[in-house]
Amino acid sequence: MIKKVRWPIRLFFLIWIAFLWFYIRSPFEFIFLNTILGYIPIEISFHINSKNNITFWFLTLIWLLFYPNAPYMLTDLFHLDRLQNYTGEALLNLDFNTWFLFACLLISSISLIILGMFSLISVSNMINDKLSLNNRFSFFIISILLIFASSVGVFIGRFLGLHTISFIKAPQHYFELFINMWNHSMLVFVLILSIIQLVIYCLINAVIIGSKEG
Repeated sequence: MIKKVRWPIRLFFLIWIAFLWFYIRSPFEFIFLNTILGYIPIEISFHINSKNNITFWFLTLIWLLFYPNAPYMLTDLFHLDRLQNYTGEALLNLDFNTWFLFACLLISSISLIILGMFSLISVSNMINDKLSLNNRFSFFIISILLIFASSVGVFIGRFLGLHTISFIKAPQHYFELFINMWNHSMLVFVLILSIIQLVIYCLINAVIIGSKEG
């Protein structure tokens, strides 16, 4: 990701996470932790450098373990059904708390999915260069594989209740769980979330290519 925008991004998330710490309350306190977890892969992508092979692949692996936390926040939008969104006349409620929580969840979700996707594009480019493939087709295939892997990661977090930190602490306890999770419903979810990510990926990548050619 472009170096000159890294500190503005860090400053935004520092302020935003501090804001969530002070103002988010139950039952939406999950936004605070999930925003932190979603930002971690963005920060890791700033430090991935293709010059050293060992460091590069190690940081890329750590990035991949944390990256699903970014698109994971899209599934947090389902928590909006906890709010009293409608009046008795089926019109939207103008309650301040409802719209405040809606805004907080949406800001975290949108910022993480967009900046997370920028980090995925950046990592895909570096992997492409590291493997000396150096063409757009291989870059696209690498991106697709990373998107698919992240969708599987979101499924694991959302439906199996496994967080990145708990897996890092004790990976051996989850291997059997991973083997048995593959079924029709799981694949449908992974496909749908991958398509959502792919649409966002294509739009962002089109903007990046257009800005370079312009």
